[in-house]
Amino acid sequence: MYRLLAFAIVLVAASATASAEIEKVAVPTDKGLILHWWPKLPDITGWHFDRDASYHYGFAAWAPDNFTFADAETVIYARAIYKPRDPETKSLDMLIEQDKQHFLAKSPGSRVEPAPSLPTGDGRRFRSLSFSQSTSGTWDRAAYGEEGDYYLMFIVSSRSQSGYQKTMATFETFIARYK
Repeated sequence: MYRLLAFAIVLVAASATASAEIEKVAVPTDKGLILHWWPKLPDITGWHFDRDASYHYGFAAWAPDNFTFADAETVIYARAIYKPRDPETKSLDMLIEQDKQHFLAKSPGSRVEPAPSLPTGDGRRFRSLSFSQSTSGTWDRAAYGEEGDYYLMFIVSSRSQSGYQKTMATFETFIARYK
């Protein structure tokens, strides 16, 4: 077990020097190592990284302080999709279209609309869509980008329209500080 843990620590440390923008975490389990990749996001006042939810879902999960990812009205999460592990997705455009179609298939009658692109800390602009579900009453906004061997997705999701609107500035700050 110590050898496995040492390997995981070395893997994470080596990965951190290769790309500071993508966090690469190897979690030892009874079934072996589980690898998680997600964009490294800055600390934002009033929000915290929910490590347990992140390991459970496989993305960087953020919740407002005093809430967990599971019980918060509004949450923010981010994914890094390693391109070699998803060879069928040939471009960012294809990823966005797949995401759109998946959402509409899950929630018939919902709306997907273009939203303004969002600037990152290093001057790139991430494409953005807003999603609203007519049946469950959730509001989401996704921002999409690419970095080297990764497609990136940043999502804000809320169970109320007011929570969604109130959190939009925080969501934009996460992306604006991402480098």
